[in-house]
Amino acid sequence: MGYVVLHLKKALGNDAGTSAHIERTIHPKNADESRTHLNRELIGFPQSVKNRTEAIQHRIENAGITRKIGKNQVRAIGVMLSGSPDDMKRIEEAGHLNDWCAESVDWLQKTFGAENLVSAVLHRDETTPHIHATIIPIVTGERRKAKEEKSTEGKKKYKKKNSDAARLCADDVMARDKLKGYQDSYARRMQAYGLQRGIEGSKAKHINTQQYYRELYVKNENLKGEIEDLQEQKAATREEVRHVYDMKDEARDKFLAMDAYVRRKDNELSIIETKLQQAKQEYEPYKTQEELNRIHDLFPMVKEQLRIANLCQKIGFTI
Repeated sequence: MGYVVLHLKKALGNDAGTSAHIERTIHPKNADESRTHLNRELIGFPQSVKNRTEAIQHRIENAGITRKIGKNQVRAIGVMLSGSPDDMKRIEEAGHLNDWCAESVDWLQKTFGAENLVSAVLHRDETTPHIHATIIPIVTGERRKAKEEKSTEGKKKYKKKNSDAARLCADDVMARDKLKGYQDSYARRMQAYGLQRGIEGSKAKHINTQQYYRELYVKNENLKGEIEDLQEQKAATREEVRHVYDMKDEARDKFLAMDAYVRRKDNELSIIETKLQQAKQEYEPYKTQEELNRIHDLFPMVKEQLRIANLCQKIGFTI
């Protein structure tokens, strides 16, 4: 079971830099531009509002805030919602990403107020699908830091300010106990998608967006280096395999040539053997005559004696 990713961060000024990242007016190096068309706004802007920066200002101007807003006062809180990479991939492949988005937006609206959620954008052109939401920290009620008034004798009392008036206060929204509550309640909503809360009390710390992308860039560069090395190893191994196949083909050709040569020589040997046997048969009668001729040459008288013996035999004499 994977983990829920929920990260809140106070924005600085009008947060134009983050708007450029979210709305992809500037494409980060880790985003695949061929998939940027899959990114989409999950909530609509009010009429005449064109982008996230204008939506932030529009909400502040129409919230009924009577107190003066300080120059360095936090005007927006960025919220990033996602899950463990493998689990988000599983949710996407199962066709449940739209339901996950709808559930996340509903949680944001019920937790921070629908009017305070001025932007929510799904990003699918990065490694893991995630939502960038923008909350305007408008609250009502007494300030958390306000101390209980005590009547002191002889001290002048001032009229209390309306505690129900709308205020812009990121500290109230980002209070430690509330941050814990956000993690708990969002995790409960995400159980249906196989996601659970991170380990409570973990010493793991969030890193800012700049550091995250810097580390991601370094990781990507390292991966590129590893890919190049592996591709070189693959090419070298492929060359070795090709060489082995060439040697195999060469050996096979030599074997086939040698086999053909042996067969040819066997056939020639068989023909010679047949001719030899035939020659021996034809030579046999001449062999006896040659032996007799040789005897006659060695013993000239034998021929005459044989002639006389043959003549005597014809006329009835015996020797």
